[in-house]
Amino acid sequence: MTALIRYQTALLLRSQRWLAPLLLYAAFLGVGVRSGQPVLDSLGFTAAGLLPVTAWLVRICVTQEPPAARTVVAAAVGGQPRAHLASLLAALGCAGLLGAAATAVVLLISEPASTDHTVQVPLLSAGLAGLLATACCALLGAAVGALCARPLLHRRGWSLAATVLAALLALVTGGSPAKYAVAGLVTGSHTGTVHVPLLPFLGAVAVAAAAAALACRLTSVRG
Repeated sequence: MTALIRYQTALLLRSQRWLAPLLLYAAFLGVGVRSGQPVLDSLGFTAAGLLPVTAWLVRICVTQEPPAARTVVAAAVGGQPRAHLASLLAALGCAGLLGAAATAVVLLISEPASTDHTVQVPLLSAGLAGLLATACCALLGAAVGALCARPLLHRRGWSLAATVLAALLALVTGGSPAKYAVAGLVTGSHTGTVHVPLLPFLGAVAVAAAAAALACRLTSVRG
């Protein structure tokens, strides 16, 4: 599986199709994150922006091979589900690295204080909460991408529309692990309280695993 993930990652990097979601994320952070802002607010903003970017990267990875190449790879590794899982993990890994880097930058440039700058926020706890919230959003984004691309949706127009809508719903719908994690950071910033989103993280892992399992299973049926 490691070799498959490296192969999918190399395809992604060489195609340069990652450039568009990267620029989108950079623009998003450039608008919403400033030096000296309260750290928890900035961490919530950073995590939320990663969700649609991850979904976009997943759509790129699962569609970057021509059908003939996918067939050859599937035959070499023992089936399409295994090959499809590698593409999902490659996209998630790249998104995770991007989110971790963005979180580190936010921790360096933000002020460890509450929204009104009266309460000090422990930077170590804030960093842990920010990383877990970022992981929640990356996992939910991967789930969205897996469910809104092949093999479930083959038509590009429907796939793109479904991805945008599902990413939005994952951020605003009550009960979503991503919304809970981001809201915990933002509301905690008002009082300087750090809410570590452990339960949302576990929920996001479960959702992402279920979405990946469904998508991989259907590759044998729908290609």
